[in-house]
Amino acid sequence: MSRAEQPSHRADQRPSAIDAPSRRTVLTAAVVAAVAGGSGAAVADTTDTAGRETAPARPVDYRSWTTYADWRTGTARGTRAVAGTRPGLVFGTPAGTADYTDPHTGTTAAWEYATWTSPVHRLSVPSTEAIVSWNASTPAGTWLQGELKGTYSDGTDTPWYVMGRWAAGDQDIRRTSVDDQSDGRSTVWTDTLAIDDASTGLRLTSYRIRLTLHRRPGTKRTPTVWRVGAMGSDVPDRFTVPASVPGLAQELSVPRYSQEIHTGQYPEYDNGGEAWCSPTSSQMIIEYWGGRLTREQLAWVDPAYADPQVCHAARYTYDHQYAGCGNWPFNAAYAATFKDLQGVVTRLTSLTDLETLIAAGIPAITSQSFLKEELTGAGYGTSGHLMTVIGFTADGDVIANDPASPSNAAVRRVYLRREFENIWLRTKRYNASGKVVSGTGGVCYLYFPARPSARQHKALAAVGVR
Repeated sequence: MSRAEQPSHRADQRPSAIDAPSRRTVLTAAVVAAVAGGSGAAVADTTDTAGRETAPARPVDYRSWTTYADWRTGTARGTRAVAGTRPGLVFGTPAGTADYTDPHTGTTAAWEYATWTSPVHRLSVPSTEAIVSWNASTPAGTWLQGELKGTYSDGTDTPWYVMGRWAAGDQDIRRTSVDDQSDGRSTVWTDTLAIDDASTGLRLTSYRIRLTLHRRPGTKRTPTVWRVGAMGSDVPDRFTVPASVPGLAQELSVPRYSQEIHTGQYPEYDNGGEAWCSPTSSQMIIEYWGGRLTREQLAWVDPAYADPQVCHAARYTYDHQYAGCGNWPFNAAYAATFKDLQGVVTRLTSLTDLETLIAAGIPAITSQSFLKEELTGAGYGTSGHLMTVIGFTADGDVIANDPASPSNAAVRRVYLRREFENIWLRTKRYNASGKVVSGTGGVCYLYFPARPSARQHKALAAVGVR
């Protein structure tokens, strides 16, 4: 997160056709919001035949594969499904062996591999964007690759796009996104597949996800994937969004951590704590759900540093290609390395969605960008920042744990509902130079138990996550 409108240093930037060529610039032209009440071809009419206002169609489609039955669908080459309290996908008999040269170390090694390809999922929302996220365990000597192949509205297909090469640790490969993936009609920007020119009407209408599991030859170790899914969305760009009506006064007790007290620590991970809003927010919610790191896991951190778990989160969410800790799926995957936690990346449509989650005890991490004067009390402007929503006041204002605070004690903030709603859900805004750039469009990380309660299931389903 940048304390000023400086796209050269932040934790949540993605380049776009407009803001290119900088790889650290905000995704602009193709970014679309999951905002209720919009107009446009991809959103259902919001009035009925009598002219009465009706609820708009949810402009987000999130689909996941998580059950034993799910893992037995699609096409397996060397993988197999395992049952149990947390069903998953693992190695069976390897499909083959292939070399991989790590672009960040230059090391070439042979890896056994096996693949699983999902069935075709037809999007309920023909989409201008898709984001893949996954939950997995990767013991030492293993890693995985996630890919997505979409079908356009004209019936042609995208290539197989690599959406991430990931391992929970960093001893075998360097966790990485892959740049320079485009077919001239869509492009992968770090972790987001986006239609290059949404104004043409071109959309993604369906997709398949392919997982490739890797392990060192001759071993019996295996990644275990518990969840993989993708979020597609399409809502017209907008500078402002409709105001929602407050409906909840509740606050969750979530640990408070400041990224700012880590400024200058471990600069190899995106220049230190100044840019650690994403992993700091992730660590808050992980610990809310009971996730704890052991003394052995934290032994590498300088004992003089406070809150070493925040340093750990930065290291293990770091994307070596993006050169930052703000890769959205990598944060969700990190959360799911903790016992009995799941993590997804999706879009929400309103503060009402957040109220639904908070009422069920589920805090959320939101992504937003704004000028200093657009968020009263923040004291800074940013081209991209993550913070944790933990509740709402009696007036409906947003209670957030904002890691861009000078101390842990100062992390809890109350932000005006209308201001927060707009900076989070809009898809276009003016930066400090007066240039039109993107908003983050309702992007949200949700972390929740592997076995949610009935109330939590209902709340997650209400916002499209199953």
